[in-house]
Amino acid sequence: MIFPNGALVLFSGGQDSTTCLAWALARYARVETIGFDYGQRHAVELAVRPALLQKMRALSTDWNARLGEDHMIDLSLLSQISDTALTRDVEIAMQDNGLPNTFVPGRNLLFMMVAATLAYRRGLDVLVGGMCETDFSGYPDCRDDTMKALQVALNLGMATRLKVETPLMWIDKAATWRLASQLGGQALVDLIRSDTHTCYLGERGALHDWGYGCGTCPACELRARGYREFVAKPA
Repeated sequence: MIFPNGALVLFSGGQDSTTCLAWALARYARVETIGFDYGQRHAVELAVRPALLQKMRALSTDWNARLGEDHMIDLSLLSQISDTALTRDVEIAMQDNGLPNTFVPGRNLLFMMVAATLAYRRGLDVLVGGMCETDFSGYPDCRDDTMKALQVALNLGMATRLKVETPLMWIDKAATWRLASQLGGQALVDLIRSDTHTCYLGERGALHDWGYGCGTCPACELRARGYREFVAKPA
């Protein structure tokens, strides 16, 4: 069923956000995308976005008709006020608070607030994000409770009825690959494998069976393990 709503997808150029974009295109009559340049160490994800969007259009005439404008937002202030392994050239490590130093405090909160502001102007009533608390690094701003609380706060603060959708919240990476397969078949799986970027270090040298990446950072390890589980049990 195609809902008449307009959706704004937080689209980084990675595996999760690409799967979420396919999910939104399969459900909503009008879909736009938003990306954020926050001085991330893996800025290559921003470089792959334009071609990736064009290839998503080419997968389906229906998706092409529904996919609208892309918006790139400068949030470089995040790299100015944070000190993390995603915004500095430092080794990835665990912190005393039990969180990895890849956690960028307030990142998803700011992303959703900016996305909601843009959605307000564009007349879009659904925000779609790839947050997940099944296969994740423990980031508190990826949790379901955070997203539910944020939806309430955004709607109270803007007198709107925005809905925050997180289709990956309760599934692991293997299930994310399966969802992509269900939505777009092998063509979408192949596109995610070869054209998206997830590696925290921005490595795009060798193409592995699961995609590009260093193979050792937490993002690569999750992606690789999920892909191999998916291949072993695709359905």
